[in-house]
Amino acid sequence: MEPTKPLPPISGRGAPTNLRPTRTGSLDREADGDWLDAAEDIDGAPTPLRTTVTIEHPKTIISRNTSPDIGFDRSINPYRGCEHGCIYCFARPTHAFHDLSPGLDFESKLFAKPDAAKLLRAELAKRNYKVAPLAIGTNTDGYQPIEREWGITRSIIEVLAETKHPLLITTKSDRLLRDIDLLAAMARDNLVGVAISVTTLDPKVARTLEPRAPHPRRRLAAIRKLIDAGVPTQVNISPIIPAITDHEIEAIMTAAAEAGAIRASYILMRLPFEVAPLFRAWLAAHYPDRADKVMHIVQDIRGGKDNDPNFFTRMKGQGIWPQLIRQRVKRAAREHGMDRNFPPLRSDLFRPPERDGQMELF
Repeated sequence: MEPTKPLPPISGRGAPTNLRPTRTGSLDREADGDWLDAAEDIDGAPTPLRTTVTIEHPKTIISRNTSPDIGFDRSINPYRGCEHGCIYCFARPTHAFHDLSPGLDFESKLFAKPDAAKLLRAELAKRNYKVAPLAIGTNTDGYQPIEREWGITRSIIEVLAETKHPLLITTKSDRLLRDIDLLAAMARDNLVGVAISVTTLDPKVARTLEPRAPHPRRRLAAIRKLIDAGVPTQVNISPIIPAITDHEIEAIMTAAAEAGAIRASYILMRLPFEVAPLFRAWLAAHYPDRADKVMHIVQDIRGGKDNDPNFFTRMKGQGIWPQLIRQRVKRAAREHGMDRNFPPLRSDLFRPPERDGQMELF
């Protein structure tokens, strides 16, 4: 359900509403009544929204996909939900399967998987396991704030480093520098590649787009430290939002080049399922002067709709606008020497972990 009037932004949170998903049987609830005007006088100020973490015990930890649009076939998500609160996050709809809102619930009611490393070790030890790069951070960020206390992402990387398993990391946090010891060691064997996402260089825009993600300059500093440690690192301009951040493409590329990034990539914003109405509410709250313009461009890119879910076109978009973006990124990458490929990750060094106390020899 779309809001009938702009909703005030919530400090420190990305979504301006806790929209309930209708496609899974949940119904949105909208408070109404004249008494609401005096609610604070009667009940006092509302309780600040707190982040909660629920422990989850999955049976397996590696997720697989057959998408032709993605360059890997397996990934690990140490957490469900993400406290970074990025309004554009395409993973928000996954919270609907828990009968939770893809809005504020997604960024405040989180799930952690403390058994992840144990499960990973068991899966890697299977006789029929075939090695290929494993990705972390492609759905929700493995280095979101709660990683500081839980350390699940590090425990996963420790297993991958021990078994010499290739790894791809995508994050918008400099918190991964805590694990630079593991990453540098893996990089010496061509076992790891890192992508740092930078959406904007403007801290004011970042505070509304991705309110609990680290400052863009801290991410750029992380690129420099990773490069200095020998870890191949690229900048990912993700997502590019028309009429909001698209004018920053060249500036982000320049800043990333100065930080030492060896490569650049980008993703056009996608608005699947409940993300579209949440993003519209965010526009109404923060950019009412250009909300219609932004959505008209989005729909022009997505074949007249808020979102295009089809393989092959969902990541690229349609029409002249995506073509111009692609040309700008390629030209800037070429000018800054960031049109190189990552060194190929090695799979031949993999050694399965112990199984039932017995080390695998071959």
